[in-house]
Amino acid sequence: MRQGGMTLRLCATGRRAPTIRGLPSRGALRMNLRLALLPLALLAALPVAAQQRGFEVRDMVGLERVSSPLLSPDGSRVLFAKREIDAERVKASTGLWSRNLLTRDMAPPKRITPEGWNVNSPSFSADGRTVYFLSAKGGSQQLYAMPADGGAPRQLTGFALDVASYKLSPDGTRVLFSADTFAECKADFACTKKKLDDTAAKKSSGVLYDRLFVRHWDTWADGRRSRLFVAVLPDAKAKPVAGAVGLTDGIDGDAPSKPFGGSDEYAWSPDGASVVAAIRVAANGEPWSTNFDLYRLDADGNGAPVNLTAANPAWDTGPVFSADGRTLYYRAMKRPGFEADRFGLMALDIASGAVREIAPGWDRSADGIALSADGKAIYTTAQDVGQHPLFRVDIASGKVEKLVGDGTITSFDIAGDTLALTRNTLKSGDQVLTTTTAGAPLRAITPTAGEMLGEVAFGDFEQFSFKGWNGNTVHGYVVKPWNYVEGRRYPVAFLIHGGPQGSFGNGWSYRWNPQTYAGQGYAVVMIDFHGSTGYGQAFTDAISQHWGDRPLEDLQKGWAAAQKQYPFLDGDKACALGASYGGYMVNWIASQWNDAWKCLVNHNGVFDTRSMGLVTEELWFTEWENGGTVYDKPQNYEKFNPARHIEKWRVPTLVVAGQNDFRVPLDQSLSTFTALQRQGIESQLLYFPDENHWVLKPQNSILWHDTVNAWLKRHIGQ
Repeated sequence: MRQGGMTLRLCATGRRAPTIRGLPSRGALRMNLRLALLPLALLAALPVAAQQRGFEVRDMVGLERVSSPLLSPDGSRVLFAKREIDAERVKASTGLWSRNLLTRDMAPPKRITPEGWNVNSPSFSADGRTVYFLSAKGGSQQLYAMPADGGAPRQLTGFALDVASYKLSPDGTRVLFSADTFAECKADFACTKKKLDDTAAKKSSGVLYDRLFVRHWDTWADGRRSRLFVAVLPDAKAKPVAGAVGLTDGIDGDAPSKPFGGSDEYAWSPDGASVVAAIRVAANGEPWSTNFDLYRLDADGNGAPVNLTAANPAWDTGPVFSADGRTLYYRAMKRPGFEADRFGLMALDIASGAVREIAPGWDRSADGIALSADGKAIYTTAQDVGQHPLFRVDIASGKVEKLVGDGTITSFDIAGDTLALTRNTLKSGDQVLTTTTAGAPLRAITPTAGEMLGEVAFGDFEQFSFKGWNGNTVHGYVVKPWNYVEGRRYPVAFLIHGGPQGSFGNGWSYRWNPQTYAGQGYAVVMIDFHGSTGYGQAFTDAISQHWGDRPLEDLQKGWAAAQKQYPFLDGDKACALGASYGGYMVNWIASQWNDAWKCLVNHNGVFDTRSMGLVTEELWFTEWENGGTVYDKPQNYEKFNPARHIEKWRVPTLVVAGQNDFRVPLDQSLSTFTALQRQGIESQLLYFPDENHWVLKPQNSILWHDTVNAWLKRHIGQ
């Protein structure tokens, strides 16, 4: 399933010191020193693997994580966020780090935010001298500023509520921000705070609803909306600003969207007179509508909102103004109700209202928009045949050029001709890199996972292809175990991705990471079946109303092709694992293809497609995927319903469930476990009372991986 244009996939202890690029970790240095003291004859007799081990969850949890690369306006320095783990308390904190790009020496980046501060959402002032960020250091999340070279942060806002996201005005004197408020309170934040306190103090706990959403993702509705406000920033010696002007008070809809929307969903006009924001209004039927429109709002809070994209009944988002303010660029889908439709790049002439698609022949779905310095090109990322590259799109001609390929580009920033980005692969988490828009060699600013974990060996991987459903080419990946030896055969973890419009491509995950299985001595096979993203929109569309046939055929043919092409895969010792839609498929193959597996793992998977159509919160998803509602197309919901075939189940199954999962609610997992137990099939239930669709807490992630690994070991060895 997808949210905000992104696929939601089904995630950390021993902290390890970072290393300077090219140098081994301290652990590896100690190992090398011990080996250096051994007699040469004995050293020569040692196997290479004695110096290494496999990657495991405690490594993954303890790894430092970098994100949010940000260039100063002149491109002379790169700023990024780095998350570190306190090994004793397994508690994460994120600081900002800076690296001067004008030097070529090996000096590592330096931290500019103080120790003990946990920060997010950095931005530069127009002159590059000041860095802004959000932090809850004072008890609630507020906006702070500090010198770009380091120094004491200064609090700029002192609202009674958290600042959820923000963007500075073009002249730097005001801030556009979002906060969750009650409609009747408008810009009186103390009013919203009092209502929340009064509710908490009530002796009764019941809540009366008269419309959907009653809950979304992992939160029950309490009447608040995400709304946009503008505040004037205080002078250097003034107190933090506490008042603001509301811009979306009259709109019954969230801006930005919940739960994952951010500042990419709104933008200032270059003259600072107006704001454009993507909003889905409640009147259109939020739980079954994907119709986000772009609204122009007066930055002083005057006048009525103007819908700029009313003609498109589907999703419009990601507004970015041209430098002269005459053109608004954004992304748009064409089919209402389909969250996995292709996002095309659009240009709206502000004066005339004329709209055109920039690259209509490019069969990929754009993730975002960044304009080149001369305004002639758009930079964007998109999934592409198992990779997630950075592309340059010429605005006039629509010509598309791949700028940085291989792996997964997760974020990027451009200043002049300088480009900063974060990229990960199947063998490393995000790494900050810099280059130029002309394609200069990539320059590493932070180390890879392998450089931070010098004693860890990662499994090599390879993409392969085969003929799947309808004779179409389907791709997959095979990952070797960390201790691979030519001629040996290895048990297999067969991973099935969620979405279903998603992909297990050349990227790194903190929840479903193939290297954690390779690190246990397993080979890994992953198939991007019909419905996966990055292979053209027709390929993605093919799964809708076909959950149980076309993808299953791809998985079966892909498993056969992988075994034929890679003799080290032991097909007699294999377990299939999946989450969300992948969990649905585990339930489906439990009756339709159960002779291939020694065990199954189902994380928050759909058990009863008909029940799912009414108990999930985002109804647009189930209604599109099944071609209608439960009441007008019941036969569609029953066609590939695992609940109808449980009498054929026989494979030992581990079920994982999160109490706060409202996407695939708890009843689906409990039904799966009950069906297994009642039939006497070997099974376990791992239940998390404090997790949602994902497992995010570090200690819970460790327990998840330990439990899954123990289940695999019981049934396929290692």
